[in-house]
Amino acid sequence: MSVAKSILITGATSGIGRALAREYAAPGVHLALTGRDRQRLDEVAAAARARGATVSAAALDVRARHELAKWIRAVDDETPLDLVIAGAGITTGIGLGRPREGADAARAVIATNLLGVLNTIDPAMERMSARGRGRLAFLSTIAAVHGFPYSPAYCASKAAIHSYAEGIRAELLPHGVAVSIIVPGFVATPLNQDIVCPKPFVTKPERAAQIIRRGLEAGRPIIAFPRMLYGAAYILKVMPTAWVDRFLNLIHVDIPETRERVSD
Repeated sequence: MSVAKSILITGATSGIGRALAREYAAPGVHLALTGRDRQRLDEVAAAARARGATVSAAALDVRARHELAKWIRAVDDETPLDLVIAGAGITTGIGLGRPREGADAARAVIATNLLGVLNTIDPAMERMSARGRGRLAFLSTIAAVHGFPYSPAYCASKAAIHSYAEGIRAELLPHGVAVSIIVPGFVATPLNQDIVCPKPFVTKPERAAQIIRRGLEAGRPIIAFPRMLYGAAYILKVMPTAWVDRFLNLIHVDIPETRERVSD
Protein backbone atom coordinates (compact mmCIF):
# COMPACT_ATOMS: atom_id res chain seq x y z
CA MET A 1 0.00 0.00 0.00
CA SER A 2 1.20 3.51 -0.75
CA VAL A 3 1.79 5.83 2.20
CA ALA A 4 -1.37 7.72 3.17
CA LYS A 5 -1.17 11.48 2.74
CA SER A 6 -4.74 12.45 3.66
CA ILE A 7 -5.90 10.86 6.90
CA LEU A 8 -9.04 11.26 8.99
CA ILE A 9 -9.00 10.22 12.65
CA THR A 10 -11.97 10.26 15.01
CA GLY A 11 -11.34 10.22 18.74
CA ALA A 12 -8.22 12.28 18.07
CA THR A 13 -8.26 14.12 21.38
CA SER A 14 -7.21 11.21 23.59
CA GLY A 15 -5.53 7.83 23.80
CA ILE A 16 -4.74 5.92 20.63
CA GLY A 17 -6.37 8.54 18.38
CA ARG A 18 -4.19 11.29 19.81
CA ALA A 19 -1.07 9.13 19.49
CA LEU A 20 -1.93 8.33 15.87
CA ALA A 21 -2.36 12.03 15.05
CA ARG A 22 1.12 12.64 16.43
CA GLU A 23 2.55 9.59 14.65
CA TYR A 24 1.25 10.62 11.23
CA ALA A 25 1.93 14.35 11.52
CA ALA A 26 4.63 15.31 9.00
CA PRO A 27 5.25 17.65 6.06
CA GLY A 28 3.11 16.69 3.08
CA VAL A 29 0.43 15.03 5.24
CA HIS A 30 -3.08 16.41 5.73
CA LEU A 31 -4.82 15.36 8.93
CA ALA A 32 -8.56 15.67 9.49
CA LEU A 33 -9.06 15.38 13.24
CA THR A 34 -12.20 15.29 15.31
CA GLY A 35 -13.12 14.87 18.95
CA ARG A 36 -15.62 16.46 21.30
CA ASP A 37 -13.27 18.42 23.56
CA ARG A 38 -12.42 21.66 21.70
CA GLN A 39 -9.48 22.59 23.92
CA ARG A 40 -7.78 19.21 23.63
CA LEU A 41 -8.55 19.08 19.91
CA ASP A 42 -6.87 22.47 19.41
CA GLU A 43 -3.83 21.22 21.33
CA VAL A 44 -3.55 18.08 19.18
CA ALA A 45 -4.01 20.10 15.99
CA ALA A 46 -1.34 22.62 17.04
CA ALA A 47 1.12 19.83 17.82
CA ALA A 48 0.47 18.25 14.41
CA ARG A 49 0.99 21.55 12.63
CA ALA A 50 4.25 22.04 14.55
CA ARG A 51 5.42 18.78 12.98
CA GLY A 52 4.67 20.10 9.50
CA ALA A 53 1.23 18.64 8.78
CA THR A 54 -1.74 20.62 7.52
CA VAL A 55 -4.79 20.08 9.72
CA SER A 56 -8.57 20.34 9.50
CA ALA A 57 -10.10 20.04 12.97
CA ALA A 58 -13.75 19.97 14.03
CA ALA A 59 -15.22 19.41 17.48
CA LEU A 60 -17.91 16.83 16.72
CA ASP A 61 -19.76 13.96 18.38
CA VAL A 62 -19.61 10.83 16.22
CA ARG A 63 -23.19 10.11 17.23
CA ALA A 64 -24.28 13.22 15.29
CA ARG A 65 -24.68 11.36 12.00
CA HIS A 66 -25.61 14.14 9.60
CA GLU A 67 -23.25 16.75 11.04
CA LEU A 68 -20.35 14.29 10.94
CA ALA A 69 -21.13 13.20 7.38
CA LYS A 70 -21.29 16.81 6.19
CA TRP A 71 -17.84 17.50 7.66
CA ILE A 72 -16.29 14.30 6.26
CA ARG A 73 -17.58 15.08 2.76
CA ALA A 74 -16.27 18.65 3.00
CA VAL A 75 -12.83 17.36 4.05
CA ASP A 76 -12.86 14.84 1.23
CA ASP A 77 -13.85 17.52 -1.30
CA GLU A 78 -10.80 19.54 -0.33
CA THR A 79 -8.28 16.72 0.14
CA PRO A 80 -9.49 13.26 -0.98
CA LEU A 81 -9.03 10.83 1.89
CA ASP A 82 -6.57 7.95 1.63
CA LEU A 83 -7.15 6.56 5.12
CA VAL A 84 -9.98 6.82 7.66
CA ILE A 85 -9.38 5.59 11.21
CA ALA A 86 -12.60 5.22 13.22
CA GLY A 87 -11.11 5.51 16.68
CA ALA A 88 -13.70 7.25 18.87
CA GLY A 89 -15.01 5.11 21.70
CA ILE A 90 -16.09 4.95 25.34
CA THR A 91 -16.40 2.18 27.90
CA THR A 92 -18.49 1.19 30.90
CA GLY A 93 -18.77 -1.82 33.12
CA ILE A 94 -19.43 -3.24 36.55
CA GLY A 95 -17.67 -2.49 39.81
CA LEU A 96 -18.02 -2.41 43.56
CA GLY A 97 -21.68 -1.93 44.44
CA ARG A 98 -22.67 -2.24 40.77
CA PRO A 99 -23.16 -5.93 39.97
CA ARG A 100 -24.82 -5.11 36.65
CA GLU A 101 -24.26 -2.56 33.92
CA GLY A 102 -26.65 0.36 33.89
CA ALA A 103 -29.06 0.14 30.98
CA ASP A 104 -28.58 3.81 30.04
CA ALA A 105 -24.80 3.52 30.17
CA ALA A 106 -24.86 0.37 28.04
CA ARG A 107 -26.92 2.11 25.37
CA ALA A 108 -24.56 5.08 25.34
CA VAL A 109 -21.63 2.74 24.72
CA ILE A 110 -23.43 1.03 21.83
CA ALA A 111 -24.41 4.41 20.35
CA THR A 112 -20.83 5.71 20.40
CA ASN A 113 -18.80 2.60 19.70
CA LEU A 114 -20.99 1.04 17.04
CA LEU A 115 -23.27 3.67 15.53
CA GLY A 116 -20.53 6.29 15.80
CA VAL A 117 -18.25 4.07 13.74
CA LEU A 118 -20.92 3.52 11.09
CA ASN A 119 -21.53 7.27 10.98
CA THR A 120 -17.82 7.74 10.31
CA ILE A 121 -17.34 4.96 7.80
CA ASP A 122 -20.43 5.38 5.63
CA PRO A 123 -19.66 8.75 3.97
CA ALA A 124 -15.97 7.88 3.55
CA MET A 125 -16.77 4.45 2.09
CA GLU A 126 -19.06 6.03 -0.49
CA ARG A 127 -16.38 8.47 -1.66
CA MET A 128 -13.53 5.94 -1.67
CA SER A 129 -15.58 3.38 -3.62
CA ALA A 130 -16.42 5.99 -6.25
CA ARG A 131 -12.74 6.76 -6.93
CA GLY A 132 -11.53 3.18 -6.49
CA ARG A 133 -8.99 3.59 -3.68
CA GLY A 134 -8.61 4.09 0.05
CA ARG A 135 -8.42 2.23 3.35
CA LEU A 136 -10.89 2.07 6.22
CA ALA A 137 -9.49 1.18 9.65
CA PHE A 138 -11.75 0.09 12.51
CA LEU A 139 -10.48 0.32 16.08
CA SER A 140 -11.68 -2.83 17.81
CA THR A 141 -10.11 -4.58 20.82
CA ILE A 142 -9.02 -8.01 22.02
CA ALA A 143 -12.09 -7.84 24.28
CA ALA A 144 -14.15 -8.29 21.10
CA VAL A 145 -12.88 -11.86 20.71
CA HIS A 146 -14.73 -13.14 23.79
CA GLY A 147 -17.42 -11.43 25.85
CA PHE A 148 -16.34 -10.57 29.38
CA PRO A 149 -18.77 -10.33 32.32
CA TYR A 150 -17.24 -7.07 33.52
CA SER A 151 -18.13 -5.02 30.41
CA PRO A 152 -20.69 -6.79 28.21
CA ALA A 153 -21.87 -3.69 26.33
CA TYR A 154 -18.31 -2.63 25.49
CA CYS A 155 -17.42 -6.14 24.32
CA ALA A 156 -20.61 -6.36 22.29
CA SER A 157 -20.04 -3.00 20.60
CA LYS A 158 -16.49 -3.88 19.63
CA ALA A 159 -17.43 -7.39 18.49
CA ALA A 160 -20.09 -5.83 16.26
CA ILE A 161 -17.48 -3.49 14.77
CA HIS A 162 -15.17 -6.43 14.12
CA SER A 163 -17.92 -8.46 12.47
CA TYR A 164 -19.15 -5.53 10.37
CA ALA A 165 -15.64 -4.78 9.13
CA GLU A 166 -15.14 -8.42 8.17
CA GLY A 167 -18.47 -8.34 6.37
CA ILE A 168 -17.71 -5.32 4.18
CA ARG A 169 -14.07 -6.26 3.46
CA ALA A 170 -14.86 -8.67 0.61
CA GLU A 171 -17.63 -6.41 -0.67
CA LEU A 172 -15.27 -3.43 -1.02
CA LEU A 173 -12.34 -5.34 -2.50
CA PRO A 174 -13.52 -5.06 -6.14
CA HIS A 175 -13.95 -1.30 -5.59
CA GLY A 176 -10.32 -0.80 -4.56
CA VAL A 177 -11.12 -0.05 -0.92
CA ALA A 178 -9.24 -2.02 1.73
CA VAL A 179 -10.36 -2.71 5.30
CA SER A 180 -8.18 -3.15 8.37
CA ILE A 181 -9.30 -4.13 11.86
CA ILE A 182 -7.11 -2.87 14.70
CA VAL A 183 -7.21 -5.24 17.69
CA PRO A 184 -5.18 -3.88 20.62
CA GLY A 185 -4.88 -5.24 24.11
CA PHE A 186 -4.41 -2.93 27.07
CA VAL A 187 -3.05 0.47 26.09
CA ALA A 188 -2.15 3.06 28.75
CA THR A 189 -4.86 5.56 27.80
CA PRO A 190 -7.36 7.64 29.80
CA LEU A 191 -9.98 5.07 28.76
CA ASN A 192 -8.12 2.41 30.74
CA GLN A 193 -6.46 4.33 33.56
CA ASP A 194 -9.42 4.15 35.98
CA ILE A 195 -10.14 0.48 35.31
CA VAL A 196 -9.02 -1.79 38.15
CA CYS A 197 -8.07 -5.21 36.78
CA PRO A 198 -5.03 -7.20 35.69
CA LYS A 199 -3.51 -5.51 32.63
CA PRO A 200 -0.99 -7.89 31.09
CA PHE A 201 1.39 -6.63 28.39
CA VAL A 202 0.14 -3.04 28.65
CA THR A 203 1.35 -0.92 25.73
CA LYS A 204 2.15 2.79 25.66
CA PRO A 205 0.01 4.83 23.24
CA GLU A 206 3.06 5.91 21.22
CA ARG A 207 4.13 2.30 20.75
CA ALA A 208 0.58 1.30 19.82
CA ALA A 209 0.47 4.05 17.19
CA GLN A 210 3.73 2.82 15.66
CA ILE A 211 2.43 -0.76 15.48
CA ILE A 212 -0.84 0.38 13.93
CA ARG A 213 0.86 2.57 11.35
CA ARG A 214 3.23 -0.21 10.28
CA GLY A 215 0.31 -2.61 9.97
CA LEU A 216 -1.74 -0.19 7.90
CA GLU A 217 1.15 0.63 5.59
CA ALA A 218 1.77 -3.11 5.13
CA GLY A 219 -1.89 -3.53 4.17
CA ARG A 220 -2.70 -6.00 6.93
CA PRO A 221 -6.38 -6.87 7.33
CA ILE A 222 -5.89 -7.62 11.06
CA ILE A 223 -3.48 -5.65 13.25
CA ALA A 224 -3.54 -7.41 16.63
CA PHE A 225 -1.16 -6.81 19.53
CA PRO A 226 0.23 -8.12 21.76
CA ARG A 227 -0.03 -11.41 19.93
CA MET A 228 0.23 -13.53 23.08
CA LEU A 229 -2.85 -11.86 24.58
CA TYR A 230 -4.69 -12.13 21.26
CA GLY A 231 -3.97 -15.84 21.16
CA ALA A 232 -5.09 -16.26 24.78
CA ALA A 233 -8.45 -14.66 23.96
CA TYR A 234 -9.01 -17.21 21.20
CA ILE A 235 -8.12 -20.05 23.59
CA LEU A 236 -11.06 -18.94 25.73
CA LYS A 237 -13.31 -19.48 22.71
CA VAL A 238 -12.44 -23.18 22.47
CA MET A 239 -12.32 -24.04 26.18
CA PRO A 240 -15.42 -25.49 27.88
CA THR A 241 -17.81 -22.65 28.58
CA ALA A 242 -18.39 -23.59 32.22
CA TRP A 243 -14.64 -23.51 32.91
CA VAL A 244 -14.25 -20.12 31.26
CA ASP A 245 -17.20 -18.61 33.16
CA ARG A 246 -15.83 -19.81 36.50
CA PHE A 247 -12.36 -18.52 35.68
CA LEU A 248 -13.59 -15.07 34.61
CA ASN A 249 -15.67 -14.72 37.78
CA LEU A 250 -12.53 -15.21 39.88
CA ILE A 251 -10.93 -12.04 38.49
CA HIS A 252 -11.55 -8.81 40.43
CA VAL A 253 -12.49 -6.00 38.06
CA ASP A 254 -13.85 -2.52 38.75
CA ILE A 255 -14.83 -0.45 35.71
CA PRO A 256 -16.34 3.02 36.22
CA GLU A 257 -19.77 3.59 34.72
CA THR A 258 -19.75 6.10 31.90
CA ARG A 259 -21.69 9.31 32.43
CA GLU A 260 -22.60 9.37 28.75
CA ARG A 261 -26.26 9.02 27.90
CA VAL A 262 -28.37 8.96 24.76
CA SER A 263 -31.74 10.66 24.43
CA ASP A 264 -34.82 8.43 24.22
